This record gives sequence, structure tokens and C-alpha cells, in this order.
Amino acid sequence: MNSFQLSGLSEQVFSSLFALSDDELAARNMRRVTANSHPGFPCRVSLVDAEIGEELLLLPYQHQPGASPYQSSGPIFVRRFAIRNVLPVGQLSPYVTGRMISLRGYDENDSMVSADLCEGTNLGAQIEGMLADERVSHVHLHNAKRGCFSCRVDRATRDASHA
Repeated sequence: MNSFQLSGLSEQVFSSLFALSDDELAARNMRRVTANSHPGFPCRVSLVDAEIGEELLLLPYQHQPGASPYQSSGPIFVRRFAIRNVLPVGQLSPYVTGRMISLRGYDENDSMVSADLCEGTNLGAQIEGMLADERVSHVHLHNAKRGCFSCRVDRATRDASHA
């Protein structure tokens, strides 16, 4: 039986950005922010919401870089010192279960072939259903209210292991 695995982005892409000045960040259309609510500042690397007072960067990120009409980018938050989180197979976190989520299923050519919307509490079943469609090679989750990319979901088997 197919299952799923959620993966955060690599911290290596973002860690050096925290050393930039606010002016240097602004020149790259980025800004430094401090979390002032919890939840409310979801980190795309660690797949957790920042705690109040934590430093993050708000920056544009190309989450769908494939050569298709569905190529896309949007704003994301990344926490300082975040470490990439790859959740165990079939596991969801409050990072997604506490939000209304938009699911977008892409084929191997990075074209969207399926889309849905659900409460985060129903997300596991929705992901499984979307991955039951053999055309879907991977799924992107987006926070439905603001439309921001949340994380990638890949097919996995229950006995999958990862480092």
C-alpha cells in the first residue's frame, strides 16, 4: 500500500542568508521578522510553527521550478537555526493539521493533475486519496488562507527508512 512522507526544505539553502544585513535582505526582496504569535509563522524547513520571539526570514521561494505552465513561487518563512525535518512515513504534524490546506497533485512532468481543499484534521486521508491516482507523482501542500507553499509530499512505503 502506498503511503506518504512530508519533507521540509534544506536548511543549507537559507542558513547563510541570516548573516545578511536588513538592507542586503531588502535588496533580495527578503526581510527579517520576529514571530509575534503562535501559530502563525510556519517554518518550511523544520515543519513547525516558530515560537513567539523567534527570528525568521520571510522570503520568496520557487517551490515549483519544473518546466511547465505550473511553475510557481511564493513567500515562505524560515526559522534561524532550523534543521530540515523529514517526517516519518504516514505522519502529520500540527504544522499542517491545524490549518486549512490546499493539496496540489503534480505528474512527473510537473503539471498539476489534481487539486483539493481540506481541513488539516482530514489531511492524511486526502493525501492517500490523491496519491491513489497513478498520474500523481508528488503533492504540494499550501496553506489555504494565504496560499503559501507549506511542504512537499512524496510517495513512500510503510517500511521506508530514512536518515
